[in-house]
Amino acid sequence: MKRVKILVIDDDESLRRVLEYNLAQEGYAVLTAAGGEQGLELLKKEGADLVVTDVRMAGMDGLQVMQHVRKLDPGIQVIILTAFGTIEMAVEAMKAGAFHYISKPFNRDELRLTIKKALQLKDLERENVALRLELKERMGLDAIIAESPQMTQLLELVVRVAPTETTVLILGESGTGKELIARAIHGSSPRARGPFVAVNCAAIPENLLESELFGLVKGAFTGAIRDRVGKFEAAEGGTIFLDEIGEMRPELQVKILRCLEERSLERVGDNRSIRVDVRVLAATNKDLSKAIQAGEFREDLYYRLNVVPLSIPPLRERPQDIRPLAQHFLKKLGASPRLAIAPDAFRALETYDWPGNVRELENALERAMIFHQGDVIGLGDLPEAIRAPKAREAATFPLSLPEAGVSLEEVEKELILRALQKHDWNQSRAARFLGITRHTLLYRMEKHRIVRPGDRGGPGEEERSE
Repeated sequence: MKRVKILVIDDDESLRRVLEYNLAQEGYAVLTAAGGEQGLELLKKEGADLVVTDVRMAGMDGLQVMQHVRKLDPGIQVIILTAFGTIEMAVEAMKAGAFHYISKPFNRDELRLTIKKALQLKDLERENVALRLELKERMGLDAIIAESPQMTQLLELVVRVAPTETTVLILGESGTGKELIARAIHGSSPRARGPFVAVNCAAIPENLLESELFGLVKGAFTGAIRDRVGKFEAAEGGTIFLDEIGEMRPELQVKILRCLEERSLERVGDNRSIRVDVRVLAATNKDLSKAIQAGEFREDLYYRLNVVPLSIPPLRERPQDIRPLAQHFLKKLGASPRLAIAPDAFRALETYDWPGNVRELENALERAMIFHQGDVIGLGDLPEAIRAPKAREAATFPLSLPEAGVSLEEVEKELILRALQKHDWNQSRAARFLGITRHTLLYRMEKHRIVRPGDRGGPGEEERSE
């Protein structure tokens, strides 16, 4: 194991010998120099983990030594030795970045403890640097694979908006990587050391979403047996990412708007305001401008979220990214460096429509990893939909218009029924198919008195899982 190396600089020869002996007894490798210039030359040649220097020496003093050390390597801690009458100079050195000072005469325990603390700080700073690099790879821009012009332009916007406190609305189809972009913004921002809290607003039941976001106090409702901190408070000092915000019911949108504008919230069951310091990023795969026209999304909240909109293009519009993404996913899945994708398989990947976007590409390659043989992924190892893609169904809806006229109410009711039947009465999937929110679908089911056959309850009954 490599020994810690300490450089001692002092023009007092007897003191240098005492320090060298004591530090060697503690197991350190010790270098000594009789002055500042000599010490810096030794540092450049041999290196050191820590510098102990007298503050007042002929020629270059300890403060100047410390300034040069910081330029050579900011990670090297400096301890100043000071005699009576030079404490002011030592304090000035600390203000300039020295770790600590020790007054002469000093005892061995004081010296040993101060050096130990300085080395611990050096190790901590080294760990922090490594952690920041890891976070940059995992959460920053380095984690995004992109070669297409569309994504390059998008990442340029991310770089510009990340250092700010601006609210960002991320738009894109499901599977395009909206959360990845949100993490990149957080990881490249001054809040990177704070928490990143992601909330999927569509995955949490509507009656629980408010308490999930804002927290609750004991007794707020049946089952609330203790106080609970919400996601906004959990993100204090960091970033909260509200995914699928287009699915949020209008009553809760009002509280989100208030939280954004006043930087405060109230827990469910409490009327006290709690201040929060949180940056808000939001995402949706819905057209919020249409939702506003339909009365499903608040216009004031839309403009508050849409300060900087970032639109992620679907994978079918950026085929240049398919090859680097495929190689990235194979590496992520633990593929051998020798594993290749056959030309016909690559052509299929590049010409496929990718309705599930990047997420579907990763899943397809994971399947191919299971079924391939040898060192090549062939066309036959890909899912059937990619090997032989079917023509996309026409977007037109067959409808005959009788001369006597037609009831719009009956057409809407019939369309909702067909969508529910097509998706086995799964309300979330039927709502997505119709391009509306589940909340809107439930309202229209109730309006037309549409109930699943065999159900005695209303449309709000719990649906089958997807």
